[in-house]
Amino acid sequence: MKYRKIGASGLEVSAVTLGCMSYGDPGRGAHGWTLPEEAGRTFIRRALELGITTFDTANIYSLGHSEEILGRCIREFARREEVVIATKVHGVMRPGPNGGGLSRRHIMEQIDASLRRLGTDHVDLYQIHRWDPTVPVEETMEALHDVVKAGKARYLGASSMHAWQFAKAQYTARLHGWTPFIAMQSQYNLLTREDERELHPMCEDMGVGLLPWSPLARGKLARPWDTGSDRIKTDPLGKTLYQQAEAEDRKISDRVAEIAGARGATRAQVALAWLLHRPAVASPIVGATRPHHLDDAVAAVELALDADETASLEECYVPHRMEGF
Repeated sequence: MKYRKIGASGLEVSAVTLGCMSYGDPGRGAHGWTLPEEAGRTFIRRALELGITTFDTANIYSLGHSEEILGRCIREFARREEVVIATKVHGVMRPGPNGGGLSRRHIMEQIDASLRRLGTDHVDLYQIHRWDPTVPVEETMEALHDVVKAGKARYLGASSMHAWQFAKAQYTARLHGWTPFIAMQSQYNLLTREDERELHPMCEDMGVGLLPWSPLARGKLARPWDTGSDRIKTDPLGKTLYQQAEAEDRKISDRVAEIAGARGATRAQVALAWLLHRPAVASPIVGATRPHHLDDAVAAVELALDADETASLEECYVPHRMEGF
């Protein structure tokens, strides 16, 4: 495993992050495809054995159960100072007023709830899960700054927004002397590259590192195009993704397969290797529900594609409408 700084910050993360959305009681929350705790524990333990030290979760994942599982695993399998824990805030955690969003009330309530579930006194990276147009950005950024100053989070990150929104948040923080974001977590893979136009260059200029989610396009880049999964069938968000330009996207998937065959690698390794060498990418967030998922992710760190292979993977891309916000 290799380790990298997130952008211009001092925070070191493993070159691959284990996403913990896959672990939680299937009966809690909106993700009926998740693995129950005992199964999830095996993946977190294996990730640590492979040198993965960075774990990403969110309060909304299985309504907090993902955080609980991760916290118990860290206490049992590692020392707290050896790992980087990232979690998120925004999703609706209970019905009624103030149950979700990025108000000061919700942020302060949810950081404490996340810390209780994780069993720690701080998270390393606290991220806003989405943009909240109903709350003044000043209120959100000051509340996040206060979370950092209280010692409950070491760094801040954002996720899934337009470049102008991210610029507004960063400018607001710097104008008031508040803590800015060091990380941007957005959808990025060979089939979804729209953020390369504006958001990524801005992140590079600001010294913000990228933590891509869905690096394998919900598995589209890791298996034959027409095969599916239980998650694709049941995940409301997954049903809406990767349907805009299927003919061109299929060509890209086929190129991944061709290079994988020539290299004696898996499709997932090739797709992740491409992503790992993109500018500003610090650590793709990889989900793992089968043992080989982690092995592929770690192997991809050592796989370097040449210029011709990279060009072959990129040349079939066509513009897409932004999605996943």
